[in-house]
Amino acid sequence: MSGPLVVIGDTLLDVDIVGEAARLCPDAPVPVIGRAVERPRPGGAGLAALLAAADRPGRDVVLVTALADDDPGHRLRALLAPHVEMVALRLGGGTPCKMRVRAGRHPVARLDVGDGEAADGPVGPAVSDALAEAGTVLVSDYGRGMTRHRAVRSLLERLTGRTPVVWDPHPRGEPPVPGVRLVTPNEDEAALLAAALGGDGGGTGLSAAARRARFLAGTWNAAGVAVTLGARGALLHDGARTPFLVPAEPAEGDTCGAGDSFAAGAALALADGGALTDAVGEGVRDASRFVGAGGASELAARLAETGSPRTPAPREADAFEVAERTRRAGGTVVATGGCFDLLHAGHVSLLQQARRLGDCLVVCVNSDASVRRRKGPDRPVTTAGDRVRVLRALADVDAAVVFDDDTPAPLLERLRPDIWVKGADYAGSPLPEAGVVRSYGGEVVLLPLLEGRSTTRLLSSARSPSNGSPAGGAR
Repeated sequence: MSGPLVVIGDTLLDVDIVGEAARLCPDAPVPVIGRAVERPRPGGAGLAALLAAADRPGRDVVLVTALADDDPGHRLRALLAPHVEMVALRLGGGTPCKMRVRAGRHPVARLDVGDGEAADGPVGPAVSDALAEAGTVLVSDYGRGMTRHRAVRSLLERLTGRTPVVWDPHPRGEPPVPGVRLVTPNEDEAALLAAALGGDGGGTGLSAAARRARFLAGTWNAAGVAVTLGARGALLHDGARTPFLVPAEPAEGDTCGAGDSFAAGAALALADGGALTDAVGEGVRDASRFVGAGGASELAARLAETGSPRTPAPREADAFEVAERTRRAGGTVVATGGCFDLLHAGHVSLLQQARRLGDCLVVCVNSDASVRRRKGPDRPVTTAGDRVRVLRALADVDAAVVFDDDTPAPLLERLRPDIWVKGADYAGSPLPEAGVVRSYGGEVVLLPLLEGRSTTRLLSSARSPSNGSPAGGAR
């Protein structure tokens, strides 16, 4: 393992004040927030360091920042010290605080206080020692003076030739030192920074992001610039003629802190020896998971309840949770099953019809061993993991679950769908699982099939020398 990840930058205290809004104030048309609780969390560089420590429990994370000797500064130390090593410089003025008032998940107001900035001056040996031992450095600039600190900047300038540096910039901060490995502005920041440096700040979309990434990389002498695009992912210019785009995984939730999560993930990927494309991919995945898990507001709740910043391990939608949630809402649970070895138009037609019968569709998928017992030693062509991944990507499928038995009957005893769907090719044939479905009041129905579509026929055609392919196989 390489040396620690050193995060350098401005740390803020973020406080969520979360309550309920059931009425308006009698003397003004504003909501009254009752039953309010306060949930503090680190922001800025502190959040990036905390997320990095939570994502890689075995890697040391050192935070170099400026803190004031005031109550918000003491609260930040208490939040961060259990998870990261801290090297604190002097902050001139009060600790910057952002207080967000929420009614449930809905923001009502934000109050910013504290004008503190990192005080320039000499740094002690702890800072130089931390950078000398760093495996990777993440600079998290929030425009509060850490990137203007002359001694810190001088140390960073001497570092870039031998240590990967990721720089998360801010329009009110300083430009990256020459030779950094990756700069990670968001779309709006890239436009402002490019315009301030004499580049093209107009326009939106991928073309504009690519122009700005190319311009900023050349201006800053950076190996790569990744412009984060929110729900669209991130676009990297790394000197290649064609930019590299990593789409984001679908996620809904609080996006506050997603940029810090992206930068931390990218820095950790470089620390593990990854290329720039690996770093951007890891950053996008981390940011998507962070938002999907509830973002910074959920992090604050975890810190308040458990003292841990760890995000619950991500998982796909659980079939039983989907079914139970649908039932609680008064909806109809539909399920179907099969091998789905090579997904074809017949499968898609069946799934589309099945989904229209209710409020969710769960697909029960034969395991690899179950398919071999049914179809022979040459099947399945694709593994259960790949088959499930393809099915979950379909808009009509709400969840998929693998079963290892010869029939889905034991699974259906637990899942208990209201409607169990099979194709019309089972007409006249006994369904072993039908008795289970009807025993709890469910119904079994057959749906029309598209003629001539089957996995067996596709495989036979692909192997036949008469299909027109020079090698006798499907292209």
